[in-house]
Amino acid sequence: MKNHLPNAVTLLNLLFGCMALAAIFRGDVPAVALWIAAAAVADFLDGALARALRVHSPLGAQLDSLADAVSFGVVPGAIFYYLLGGTAAGEGTAFAAVPGFLVSAFATLRLGRFNLDSRQTEHFIGLPTPAATLFALGWLLIVHTDALGWGAALGMPVIIYVGIAGLCWLMNAELPMFSLKFKSLAWSGNEIRYIFAAAAILMLFLFKAAAPALIIAAYILVSLVQYWFTSKRSL
Repeated sequence: MKNHLPNAVTLLNLLFGCMALAAIFRGDVPAVALWIAAAAVADFLDGALARALRVHSPLGAQLDSLADAVSFGVVPGAIFYYLLGGTAAGEGTAFAAVPGFLVSAFATLRLGRFNLDSRQTEHFIGLPTPAATLFALGWLLIVHTDALGWGAALGMPVIIYVGIAGLCWLMNAELPMFSLKFKSLAWSGNEIRYIFAAAAILMLFLFKAAAPALIIAAYILVSLVQYWFTSKRSL
């Protein structure tokens, strides 16, 4: 039974991703946020369970990538498709929104490269797909609630296209990003994770709907600053 528990949680990740997609296409933004959050928790728990139970299998690795391709690949692409008016009536509008799904294509490319890259054990190379999805969710929440007064600007198609291009590049760039996964609860070796987690909680209280996008932007910035000052320029 315990051998199948991590895989069951992985399938929950995929199920929650499907629910997020359904919410996007009916325009239920609060539900989108809820289901993406649930998928992210399931994505974290399946690996934690596998390590705790000492259960590892090739099937689990394949399921994890397939689930992530939906929850953190198709979903962020659908968010940008929605933001570009793709769910509105009219073929012209839908066609102009198709570039949103470039995020899905490049997220899948990133997942495939991750599976073949033995360097990404202690850190990531390129923006992880769950982080890209949280950024897309934050963008959606800013537009939906006009958080920080940025709604109109981030709702402009030209700005959205720039955001899409930036995410596609970041996910596959040769840029190191620190891992947020704790291998132990000790302070030593986890200093940056604890500090960043505390800062993220503070940002949630301060910026509310805008927090997901700002947290991921901060994650990218901190990763690049850490890389620069530790001079890890060869991976």
